[in-house]
Amino acid sequence: MSSTRAVPAPFSRDEAGGLVGSTNTTVERGAGPLAVGTKAPDFELPSTPDQKVPLAAFRGRPTILVFYPEDWSPVCSDQLALYQELLPEFQRHDAELLAISVDGIWCHLAFARDRNLHFPLLSDFEPKGEVARRYGVYREGEGTSERALFVLDGEGVVRWSYVSPVGINPGADGILRALEGLDARDDS
Repeated sequence: MSSTRAVPAPFSRDEAGGLVGSTNTTVERGAGPLAVGTKAPDFELPSTPDQKVPLAAFRGRPTILVFYPEDWSPVCSDQLALYQELLPEFQRHDAELLAISVDGIWCHLAFARDRNLHFPLLSDFEPKGEVARRYGVYREGEGTSERALFVLDGEGVVRWSYVSPVGINPGADGILRALEGLDARDDS
């Protein structure tokens, strides 16, 4: 039985005790993604055996964080292929895309090469899932992360988030709406 945690806005609990977000998606009981308006925790994760990527390097521009369960799974492959296809659209909003899973760096490199992905795949491998835990999206029983999306503004504040059922590709509509909202805010 999982312990009850405070419910971050804009989520509420359903009858079964799971979290329900503004999109009416129930996530695993006890889970709690970072709330909109929260300063995103900084991290530095490897993208290659000898290079680490710090989140702080992207301050001043929107950043899309994509937590996904595992390389090579069919849903993850489709999801990341979609984001590769939409990379020019994300870049039109001056946004950086970072994908994060608990897989090791060599697995990421092979997966990126095989799937022709041209954005950083960051390894949250050791300590396993530490960054996913700090974002409230680690799946303890499975040892992977939720399929979770975060859009951060240029100051590193969460402006939109979504946790999809792990077997469903969340697409990119929410990401694009969030980026358009940031653009509108910057224009005003």
